[in-house]
Amino acid sequence: MQIQNLVAIDTHVHIESNTDSAADEAARKYFRETGPRTSPQELAEHYRSLNIGCVVFSVDERLTGRPQVPNDEVLALAAKNPDVMLAFASVDPMRGFEAVSEVHRLIAHGARGFKLHPPLQQFHANDRAVYPFYEAIAAAKLPVIFHTGHSGIGTGMPGGGGVRLKYGNPMDIDDVAVDFPDMPIILAHPSFPWQDEAISVCLHKPQVYIDLSGWSPKYFPPTLIQYANTLLKNKVLFGSDYPLITPERWLADFEKIAIRDEVRPLILKENAARLFGLNG
Repeated sequence: MQIQNLVAIDTHVHIESNTDSAADEAARKYFRETGPRTSPQELAEHYRSLNIGCVVFSVDERLTGRPQVPNDEVLALAAKNPDVMLAFASVDPMRGFEAVSEVHRLIAHGARGFKLHPPLQQFHANDRAVYPFYEAIAAAKLPVIFHTGHSGIGTGMPGGGGVRLKYGNPMDIDDVAVDFPDMPIILAHPSFPWQDEAISVCLHKPQVYIDLSGWSPKYFPPTLIQYANTLLKNKVLFGSDYPLITPERWLADFEKIAIRDEVRPLILKENAARLFGLNG
């Protein structure tokens, strides 16, 4: 990805299968998302038309019945569109030795990082059973995006669709940051109701970042804006949560909040470019 012509890098873009499950319908209702479905290649062309780069992935989970787009297809999509896409892979870390083997295979095939969703994959991030999985990623010095906080998936469904919010507490990830200090970590989303905890972990651990996906910026709490403008200005990243939130919607609302002029380019592109080692 050559970033000189990009206006931003979206660090949180889902490649979704063309399903129509109850969980999909509930999520679209929660996010008020009514746009048409797009193919993966149409997504790439859309981001190219916006001059925005993106990190793409599809989550490996079995709780909701929403099928994963295979990691190899995500990698192939990014390889076909390297000017605008970086491919992250997703593997359920509770699959044990199989998961570790798959990490090694996917890294060899070009994965630039990994996406985990503890509430959907049903694990505590600091469960020692997952540590061999982290060790494989840390050895390659690749980043991991962890879903944190509330889950729009399952919201409004009976029993929350089986999604247990406790797995989204970012304090679990503080242990991971201690034990794997060379593995970059991205706390995805303003971590409601644990936003202060996420800010504290990001402030305390040098390799931890926060992406701002999953919420319209107009809902960002004052504390998050304060830290994004000051102590965390080099550690906060633009992310949309496409397709549930489009980059156009997110960026339009971002223009209206009190982010300092000198901080905006850091959040929109420069912090991600540095984190991912992208060329200028």
